[in-house]
Amino acid sequence: MSKPRVLVTGGSGKAGHWILKHFLDQGYDVTNVDTRPPAPDLNCHHLTADLTDLGQTIDALSPHATGNRTPYAGVVHMAAIPRGHGHANVEVWRVNSNSTYNVLEACGTHGIPKAVIASSESSYGFCFADELFDPHYLPIDEAHPQLPADTYGLTKVVNEATAGMFHRRDGTQILSFRIGNILCPEDYPTIRERATDHPEDRLRIFWSYIDSRDLASACRLGIEKDGLGCQPLIIAADNTSSFITSTDLIQRFLPNVTDLRTAFDERQPFISNQRLKSTLGWQQAHWF
Repeated sequence: MSKPRVLVTGGSGKAGHWILKHFLDQGYDVTNVDTRPPAPDLNCHHLTADLTDLGQTIDALSPHATGNRTPYAGVVHMAAIPRGHGHANVEVWRVNSNSTYNVLEACGTHGIPKAVIASSESSYGFCFADELFDPHYLPIDEAHPQLPADTYGLTKVVNEATAGMFHRRDGTQILSFRIGNILCPEDYPTIRERATDHPEDRLRIFWSYIDSRDLASACRLGIEKDGLGCQPLIIAADNTSSFITSTDLIQRFLPNVTDLRTAFDERQPFISNQRLKSTLGWQQAHWF
């Protein structure tokens, strides 16, 4: 028997490609909604739509838009401006906040029961701060304050609040994935080449990463699992993207952080994925 239908927004992008591929490999009937088609080797239905337009979004998320009346089991919403400081701030605000509002509105309108949306480690404020500041404690978890001073990080905080509103109103199960730095297979060689001699390259993200294929499996689990309500989940790897020990990185770059809530004697991560593991039963499969 075939798996349920799932709709992915932004499936033509860097991470979205692997999310589409994973769902297809798992036997799902997949629809991609994006401003451009996905890679030709991905055999899924594609709809071109502007998700900042509510009418287009409601239309695109309707099962009737593809000629298949089977309702969607869930939506994975990855479509967004993917990072700060590449667009005018007001455009980052318009695209990221409006598209998420519209997708979740459409889920409620069509009775789509589950959504996974892309939040970010940037919501904590470290990545794009004018001056890097210390975390309150390490490892960072979902309870750590979100303190962005940039528009991109703000949109992620707002989108998580938007998810809470739609969950209360419509009962939609919504997981906000606070995604670390996404690495695709082709990204590893360059980063590994600089990792030992230039650890400062990845200080702003505290050497976190997540493989695009591991992100994809987490998205699937977020659609398959029931009874999760509405909550943020950090998705990051079990180790750092540095060959220097975590203890040495703390001594060199974060000496004033004294509230250390785990041992950092090897390559333990500075951003915790423990809630993700316990909630979804997710396990990392691809390593730096």
